[in-house]
Amino acid sequence: MLKQRILTALLLLPLAMAVIFALPLQWFLIVLAAIMLGGSREYCRLAGLWGSTATQLLILLQAAIFIVLVRFQGQWNAHITTVLVTSCGLWLLMFVRLPLFRPDSLVDTNYRVVSFITAITSLTTGWLALSWIRSLAEGSWLILLLLLIVWAADTGAYFAGRAFGKRKLAKHISPGKTMAGLFGGLIAAPLVAVLAVILMPITGPETHWLVPLALVTALVSVGGDLLISLHKRTSGHKDSGALLPGHGGILDRVDSLLAAAPFFALGLLLAV
Repeated sequence: MLKQRILTALLLLPLAMAVIFALPLQWFLIVLAAIMLGGSREYCRLAGLWGSTATQLLILLQAAIFIVLVRFQGQWNAHITTVLVTSCGLWLLMFVRLPLFRPDSLVDTNYRVVSFITAITSLTTGWLALSWIRSLAEGSWLILLLLLIVWAADTGAYFAGRAFGKRKLAKHISPGKTMAGLFGGLIAAPLVAVLAVILMPITGPETHWLVPLALVTALVSVGGDLLISLHKRTSGHKDSGALLPGHGGILDRVDSLLAAAPFFALGLLLAV
């Protein structure tokens, strides 16, 4: 398993960097939409919709949304403040599901409807935020900064959790996550962010804004991870998919990023 994870990561990392840095903006939007559509397909399994008419409806609706957003990029980009504020507000609403989760939750009609809406909302808002960041003058480097913050939060949580983890963060959703891990991630994320900005050829954000931005980004990234874990726990799936050997599916890799991107993007907008 570890060998598979390493080999897959070694393959994915240069591909991801090529998409972020080498592709023109229009192609970046299209490739990102294709990746998100893969996540939409996985959501069908986690939402208990697989094999039903709702499967095709979810994927077709998501595809139609992306086609419209790519076609009218200039229009929604002109109202980016409203777009990002709304996106963050929607994520906060989705996070309400976390404290309401019960271990005996069933894949019933209510769960399917709410998960259908969650799928559309999370993938669309994540795509919007990443697309806007990429459109900035230093957009590719800023996306890399976002990724480093999310990865640092995850890595810091792993090591702090192993060393000091006793009290569970959300034992019914993700038993492996601990409060110590959360704080470890919140310590690692701003440290890595500050170091990255020093080394990167970018002009900002300034440290006094970067540190709280990294903290918020890291915190909501945990919420994104837990939200997908909630679906996996309820639907009885260990992973969201099997596309990436050793890593699971697309949603297993981008769950934290989907939640983090709108808050990070809004922070960048406010920092200007």
